[in-house]
Amino acid sequence: MESAAPLNPREHEYAPGQLPPVPDAPPPDAQGPKSGALKFIFITLLLEVLGFGLFIPVGPKLIQELLDKANPGSGTPDEAARYFGLLVASFALMQFFFAPVLGAVSDRFGRRPVLLISILGSGLDYFAMALSPFLWVLYITRMLNGMSGATISVCNAYIADITPPHKRAGAYGIVGAAFGLGFVIGPAVGGLLGEYDIRLPFYVAGSLAIINWLYGCFVLPESLRPENRSRLSIRRMNPVAVFGGLRDHPLAKSMAGSFFLLNMAMFGLQSTWVLYTASRYHWTEFQVGLSLTCVGIGAAIVQGGLARKIIPALGPGPVGERRAVLIGLLIGCCAYIGYGAADKGWMIYTIISVASLGGIAQPAAMALITRTVRPDEQGAVQGGIAGINSIAMIIAPLIATKIFSLANPSSPNTSLWAQHPGLSFYYCSFMAFLGLLAALWATRHVERDTLAQAAS
Repeated sequence: MESAAPLNPREHEYAPGQLPPVPDAPPPDAQGPKSGALKFIFITLLLEVLGFGLFIPVGPKLIQELLDKANPGSGTPDEAARYFGLLVASFALMQFFFAPVLGAVSDRFGRRPVLLISILGSGLDYFAMALSPFLWVLYITRMLNGMSGATISVCNAYIADITPPHKRAGAYGIVGAAFGLGFVIGPAVGGLLGEYDIRLPFYVAGSLAIINWLYGCFVLPESLRPENRSRLSIRRMNPVAVFGGLRDHPLAKSMAGSFFLLNMAMFGLQSTWVLYTASRYHWTEFQVGLSLTCVGIGAAIVQGGLARKIIPALGPGPVGERRAVLIGLLIGCCAYIGYGAADKGWMIYTIISVASLGGIAQPAAMALITRTVRPDEQGAVQGGIAGINSIAMIIAPLIATKIFSLANPSSPNTSLWAQHPGLSFYYCSFMAFLGLLAALWATRHVERDTLAQAAS
């Protein structure tokens, strides 16, 4: 059987969902990702999520301290919550603006320098946050942290550089595993360290980032060959223009809508989880933390290990990846409904165990998209996708918490028809269902094209 040439987007046009011809086997020198580099990428993503998680339990208390310092008695919980929400939004906004910038810069100058400079910047930002004497300084340092920490687009591009297409789904599983473990460890460690000193978590996060930077200086090779690098332009670094640039990549453009809807569901769930479980099941902080620990462990097991076994078993190459995406999203839709309908707290743990299997969708989707993107454009495309995630991170909590407040039985203004605390999760399920439909449409030609290539 004769292998076809890989896609060059400047020479070929593909309808949404169509894939370029994929060689039957990767070249002999690309049988698998470089384990040392992948370990570094995993650690980098883990520390990025860990740093975000460390901030969650101590952020409001630090804000109260700074408010009281500026105006004694002004550091009320309500004021701290308001400023904390703005602080989280400002972090996400910087991620939106700078994920495309870092991705495009890495397409021009390589992944290694961008990653190392960003990691060093994150470490210094954490130390600056720890030393913040005023609230406005904390805002500036947190925004700088959002800028330097917008490395997921570069990490995803690095994985695409060093991993042959048939192994990318498994390699991208480390992204989900890192997020899962960071989601578990971060808030727990942040709360524990915060008991000793409210600023100690920032010193720890900064120290870990500096250690990781030193580690990367020795073990991280460059992944993007000089001949695969692109020219740098203002358009490629513009976060809004990047979305328009996805038009050159039909599958990525079509899947972008699905990513946005799915992240609206995910961030909506995260923003109301504590409120929901405390209101409906009267869970304590320990019980809430235990449930989140189970979520993180499930994500780490499925995306970090089982995904690389399950996805190939569903079909060859793109076929298995498409089926994994659709099955994973369907599981997610059902899980959101289950969370909203669960009458007893113990039911949540049963749903978590099943919902974890939906984690196969994320690495499969990333693997599918990277098949259609040239090496010199991986960073820009990944930056566009990361920017979409950042928009959802800003918008989703506002909508989900509003729905929860309207549908909470403890609210005096709640109408009888809406007196169900799970309504916000039903909304999340609806968003996930729309994301499933978008993915179904975006990938509708994948199996046909793959089977046609196999028969030719």
